[in-house]
Amino acid sequence: MPPHSDTAVIIGAGPAGLTAAYELLLRSDIKPVIFEATDQIGGIAQTYNFNGNRIDLGGHRFFTKSNRVMEWWLKILPLAGTGKNGEPCGDKIMLVRNRLSRIFFLRKFFDYPVKLNTTTVKNLGMRRMVNIGLDYLRARLWPIKTEKSLEDFFINRFGRELYLTFFKDYTEKVWGISCDKISPDWGAQRVKGLSISAVISHAVMSLFSRNSDLKQKNLETSLIEKFLYPKFGPGQMWEEVAAIIKAKGGKIYHHHVVTGIKTSGSRASEVFFRDVSTGETHSLRCDYVFSSMPVRDLIPCLEDVPKEIAEAAAGLIYRDFLTVGLLLKQLKIKNNTGTATVNDLIPDNWIYIQERDVKVGRLQIFNNWSPYLVKDPGNVWLGSEYFCQEGDKLWTTEDRALIDFASDELAQIGVIDKENILSGVVLRMPKAYPAYFGAYDRFYKIREFTDRVENLFLIGRNGMHRYNNQDHSMLTAMMAVDNILQGISTKDNIWAVNAEEEYHEKK
Repeated sequence: MPPHSDTAVIIGAGPAGLTAAYELLLRSDIKPVIFEATDQIGGIAQTYNFNGNRIDLGGHRFFTKSNRVMEWWLKILPLAGTGKNGEPCGDKIMLVRNRLSRIFFLRKFFDYPVKLNTTTVKNLGMRRMVNIGLDYLRARLWPIKTEKSLEDFFINRFGRELYLTFFKDYTEKVWGISCDKISPDWGAQRVKGLSISAVISHAVMSLFSRNSDLKQKNLETSLIEKFLYPKFGPGQMWEEVAAIIKAKGGKIYHHHVVTGIKTSGSRASEVFFRDVSTGETHSLRCDYVFSSMPVRDLIPCLEDVPKEIAEAAAGLIYRDFLTVGLLLKQLKIKNNTGTATVNDLIPDNWIYIQERDVKVGRLQIFNNWSPYLVKDPGNVWLGSEYFCQEGDKLWTTEDRALIDFASDELAQIGVIDKENILSGVVLRMPKAYPAYFGAYDRFYKIREFTDRVENLFLIGRNGMHRYNNQDHSMLTAMMAVDNILQGISTKDNIWAVNAEEEYHEKK
């Protein structure tokens, strides 16, 4: 263990924790010590290797509006073709990928975001399209003045008919709860500026512009057309960062769970942790603590927690996630020219499954993220994604039964023929999505309490109980390091990352 002076304990080896460690080593003499509860690197952005076929858990597009993050990524993994004389730079590279996500509904494909084109009209029918148009006008003329739920948020931006057609069922499949029970904050952070007017504006501008700028800073995330992607999946980025951290003297301890944080006055001074492999408990004195662990688990680690804070933390809810990877000879679902073999594969990165008769929420086609994720280029490599609760029936179903279940569902909606399946695997990711219900409306009290510990920084998705993208999580870590090095005492700038200020002012 390093000496206690100039030491930062970082809880979690996901994008936020690894970014914090890298920034500290690059810009200061503070030595980071990372405690990671699992044997993995990258958190939800890890890449799992199944017999040479790689799985991206959740799908991670490397897209950001932050120049700082974009430059950071490309410093670690440069663009393909940017070596000497423009040749590819081996395996440690970023690929430029085309983005396509579609909605599968009524056994048909719809553009995502939904476009006002002949395909949409044909698939939905003129009567439903007229109702969508009238409801959208009604929402614009007479919006819901006070948005109390996610349902209100969607209706104000898309109208009730379009909300019922494309948003309600899928969102409730993700969260397992009615949209009128979810805070509108989720929409503010995930849908943001997306609306019918934004979609139309983007469509018109696309007719006159062929801008290939990867930054696409003027676009909402759902409208981007290209993104960067590591050759071997997102985990490649974080494995490379972890290697750099170790080479520069940082420490990463796997299977180490933080169990307590001692405070002296208004500062954290010592962290207690358990080595899962031996069961032994140890402690480490520290000068700073960065926490990306779930807030529900962090609060019991702190001293002198008021009852109302403890109850609020215990009431925070998470949505869990599992992926069934299926390796196939080919797909049944057809592209324009016939059966979707690998040489004629439907081009989607992922597909939102809107169908009500199946539980699968989203389908990834890993070939289209990077062809290097698939060991045999003659095979199709799918990720069938399910949203669930840790401990529920779906979560606890044995792997073989889950593979059969996912196969049956994809066959039921016409995506695959089961006889083409070669093998499968199941991966579970607990606490993948912090929920905007339960005790979320009291989270501000938790923030006020933790902010009083001057050298404790909550960062990342679960660390802040905020549905951050990868780049947002990185920015929270970067700003926390900025604050330390610049002597900034407030943490408001960290909490402002991925906060839709205009929306919150209106609310």
